[in-house]
Formats: sequence, structure tokens, C-alpha cells
Amino acid sequence: MTTETTILSATTTERIAHVWEDSQWWAIRAARAANRPLLIRGEPGIGKTQLAYAAAKKMQRRIIPFTVDSTTEARDLMWSFDAVTRLAEAQVAAHLCKDDLEELKRKMNLQRFVKPGPLWYAINWGSAQKHLEKIEQTPPPLPPDLSNWQESDGVVILIDEIDKANSDVPNGLLEVFGMRQFTPQGWETPITANSQVKPPLIVITTNEERALPDPFVRRCVVLQLKLPDCTSAEGNELRNQEKQDKEQQEVFLQYLIARGKAHFERLIPEAQLRLAAELLLKDRRQAIRKNQRLKPGQAEYLDFLRAMTVLAAEEKNKNQEGDTDEVIYKRISDNIQKFLFEKSAGVEQ
Repeated sequence: MTTETTILSATTTERIAHVWEDSQWWAIRAARAANRPLLIRGEPGIGKTQLAYAAAKKMQRRIIPFTVDSTTEARDLMWSFDAVTRLAEAQVAAHLCKDDLEELKRKMNLQRFVKPGPLWYAINWGSAQKHLEKIEQTPPPLPPDLSNWQESDGVVILIDEIDKANSDVPNGLLEVFGMRQFTPQGWETPITANSQVKPPLIVITTNEERALPDPFVRRCVVLQLKLPDCTSAEGNELRNQEKQDKEQQEVFLQYLIARGKAHFERLIPEAQLRLAAELLLKDRRQAIRKNQRLKPGQAEYLDFLRAMTVLAAEEKNKNQEGDTDEVIYKRISDNIQKFLFEKSAGVEQ
């Protein structure tokens, strides 16, 4: 059930908006209450990352994002150590401070080359900020709408696409999630959670490209995001299921249209939002039946509408033939659909 829309940003051509469903907000509340990370699973483009930003805005919390890649280590989420800079400074300091051993030790102190990662902010923001001041760096900037934010208001930590890392990364985070503490390189005592502030909401996303370790998943609250079904279990329309198929398709179409309205309500007529959804439905069903890995979904639908908005404005400006808006939109749809929806080799035309 759709409940409300959170506007994340807006321009003259598009609003970036998140359309909430009850299940999403309940999952966030459950993760917060259980003091566990929220693991969001789902296909690319379904809105996992956007949900984290919408949650931060709705909760009036600061968000710290971190995108995982194949080179990420678990330590990177807690702190990073700049060994290259330390080596370079060591070579200079060895000459400048050769007669001042204490100054040389100060310059080469390991803590000077450690930078807080997102989980450091999550566990103890004040500690991370104090360390940044010590090494003369600044924390991530505050969004304009959070100018009065304080540490006690809490944070949202976004760990995006954790499935791109090897299993050592989620396994390496288990102790941090359980103990709420860690010891950075060069520290004698651990960084521990500040009991005077709200526990962080840690949001982790996965595109399911790689299976996550069971112990890690068990320590998370799990939310599965997915588009409504658009094919029958058999993958085709059976005659005795014609009514059910039509109802199923309408649910799918309305799901997309609601999100199209949230982003482009004043720019694209609802009839065109529906037409775009019908085009995507056709290509998505075809991709599912052909068992293709790339299936057009919500991201492609919004990309299509985004292109439609810009191209329609251009076409209307040079409309010397006096074409109606309907004709213009159809011409654009016919010419760009295959580039935005048909992304797998061998898709039937």
C-alpha cells in the first residue's frame, strides 16, 4: 500500500521523489527498534539507494554514503589509512627533523594518516569529528535542510552494493555490528558507541550479484524490494487465466504510473505515463520469458520519461507541422523505446 511521497530534490524538468509503501517504513522502524542493519535486496534500479536517502530525510538524520567495489575491505568501512602520504612525508621529515626526534615522531604518528569511515561516524560521530579536527580535515557537508542537525539526532549510514565485495567484507563487519566498537590502526583503546545519542540506522543494499554469508544476513533486518509480477507462473497468458493476467498487468502498470507521477506529474500527461508503462511491461515480460538476465524495470521507466520530457520540449519548439502533443509523444516513443528498454541481445522486435 502506497502511503506518501518524499521529495528528495526538484528541478524544472524533474522531481526526485520516493513513493513510500507501508512495508518499507515498517522495515525501517523494525531495524531501528532491533538496533540491526537493514539489508535491502532487489534488482538494480528498483530504488534501494533512494530508499536510504528518503529514510534519512523523513527521519531528519544526516546520511553518510559509501559505495562498495571489488577492492573494498571491511576496514575501509571503519577507517582508511593513507600509507602513500605517510611514506612521502616521512622522506621529507627525515631531512627537516633529523635533529628533533620528538617532532619527527609527531609527524609520523599513525593517527595523522587515519581517516574515519562511515561506521566510525555511525558508532561515535563526536569521536570522528574530533579526530578530523586534529588532522585538520572537515566532516561531510550538511544538506541545506539539516542546518540545525546535531549528533544527538542520529545518522543514516548507507553501504551500497555490498555484493560487489568478496565475502570477507560482510564477515569482517559482524563483530562491529555486534560489539559496536572497533580499534583503528594506531589507537590503543577502541572507538565505542556513544550511549547519549540515537543508535545509527545502517542501510545495506545488494543487487544479489553474489550470495552474502548466512551469519551476516542473520544479523540484519531484511527488506525485499521488487516490482509487481507481470507474468503468470507459466510465463504466458493461459486462456483460463485471462482475467487474472489483466488484473496482474494493471497492478504492474499502476505501480509504475504512480512513480512516474511523483517524478513528472506536471510535465507528462497521465496517458503518456501509461503508454510508457505498457511499453516497458511488454519488453519486461518478453525478457522474463526468454530468461534474459537484463530485464527493464523501474530505472528504465524513469529514464524513458526523463528522455521523453527533454525531447518533447525540443520537438514542440520546432513543431512547424502543427503536430498534436499525442503525435509528438508517439513519435518520440517509437524512436527511443528500443534504446532504453531492449537491453539484452536477441530481444524480439
